[in-house]
Amino acid sequence: MDGGGTYTLLVTLDEDARIAFGAAGERALPTGTYAYVGTALGPGGFSRVERHRELARGERETRHWHVDYLLGHPSSDVASAVTTPDVDAECRVAGALGERVTPVTGLGASDCTCETHLFGPAEPDELGGAVRAAHEAVREDG
Repeated sequence: MDGGGTYTLLVTLDEDARIAFGAAGERALPTGTYAYVGTALGPGGFSRVERHRELARGERETRHWHVDYLLGHPSSDVASAVTTPDVDAECRVAGALGERVTPVTGLGASDCTCETHLFGPAEPDELGGAVRAAHEAVREDG
């Protein structure tokens, strides 16, 4: 994964958790699968996805983004990632997901006007389908 673009992490949370998301405050998150939408357009591109996986495995400690607080919880894991190369569509993907999946308000969207970039919990197959459909729509739109 050398290039960059838009990505969505599918994150499983194996038990209910109270997670402090830095300045965004604490949230009670029930067990389930979550989707986090981000972009990786700078140096390293999609290597950011691997950085998120490392944090979830406990191989990193530093938290840069809201999702890192979720990934740093011992009950979380990155189940999969969907990517759309060479497209800055973070807000479009988040908007499409917000029409189908419950938002976790105020997270992951501090640099835009979106309500959130974290969604869930939802059934894994349902959420995965919604994520794939959102990415496919932005690929078709260009």
